Amino acid sequence: MVDETKLNQFIGQMLGDLGGALSVSLVRIGDRLGLYKALHADGPMTSAELATRTNIAERYAREWLSHQAASGYLSFDPTNQKFTLPPEQAMVFAEPNSPVYMQGGFDVAAVMMENQALVEPAFRTGRGIGWGHQSQCLFCATGRFFRPGYHNSLVTSWLPALDGVAAKLERGATVADVGCGHGFSTVMMAKAFPNSSFVGYDFHPDSVEQARKHADEHGVTANTRFEVGLASEFPETDLDLVTFFDCLHDMGDPVGAARHVRQALKPDGCWMIVEPAAGDRLEDNLNPVGRLFYAASTMICVPTSLDQPVGAALGAQAGFEKLSSVIREGGFGQVRKATATPFNMILEARP
Repeated sequence: MVDETKLNQFIGQMLGDLGGALSVSLVRIGDRLGLYKALHADGPMTSAELATRTNIAERYAREWLSHQAASGYLSFDPTNQKFTLPPEQAMVFAEPNSPVYMQGGFDVAAVMMENQALVEPAFRTGRGIGWGHQSQCLFCATGRFFRPGYHNSLVTSWLPALDGVAAKLERGATVADVGCGHGFSTVMMAKAFPNSSFVGYDFHPDSVEQARKHADEHGVTANTRFEVGLASEFPETDLDLVTFFDCLHDMGDPVGAARHVRQALKPDGCWMIVEPAAGDRLEDNLNPVGRLFYAASTMICVPTSLDQPVGAALGAQAGFEKLSSVIREGGFGQVRKATATPFNMILEARP
């Protein structure tokens, strides 16, 4: 028998979910046309003022602003008909260096919607979908999504949590950043530790090209380079530090990758693995963060892994126990969780 109270509560939840889904394109329009930035920079505006400021049509500005106010993304003052981007919402929509900047997440959501045409048939075949064959600019979206976390935590928190690594980087160390994508993590480390040398590897050539441009823009080409390379085959050896940022679970053969990292490290070297925050049991991950990661895992991570040899398909919510088992099987004797955030866990592995 249907419980009317529970049904109404669930309908309320669904209205919220559907409203969020339908907001994705509108948030991305606000980002691309500079609407959030204008509101953040210039303060409260009417629809006509925003239209003039950003060179868009007033009628579209009015409807967009109305949606944003109905969503709680903007506040609205009926006495003067002005819309305001509150400082808390500005951290999410308009400040790229904020630790809670989420525009990249909306880009990933758009990619996942387009990926449906590719992933839905794979549910029946069990086949994978290569990283380079997925929809839109997946590489741009994921890089933008992860960048705020790296910007706010990598140098100040994550590297110092590793035993003796920050001091070694200060003196001068050799580092390989594997699965570097567009090179955000590599460049941040290179800027912070100019005495160390960094090489970023990624198996996607277009991402490597973007990483090279990024290094040039930030003036770190003297101690940084980027190369196309697989996690299980990159040529660098005698390394002090190897880093994997949000990529081990995407790999078809994570044990093989771990084994290769073990061979590439110095005897006293360290492997830092940044992975999505997750508990070891499904019931530990039935929460808003787990919900996001399971969605991305279904539409992006698992298909990517299944397209590669072995196809381990760990998924984005693998958890510490499964990840540490993979790392130990690759030849590492010590694995620990060095630190964590609400979105990431940072593992330290040593021979």
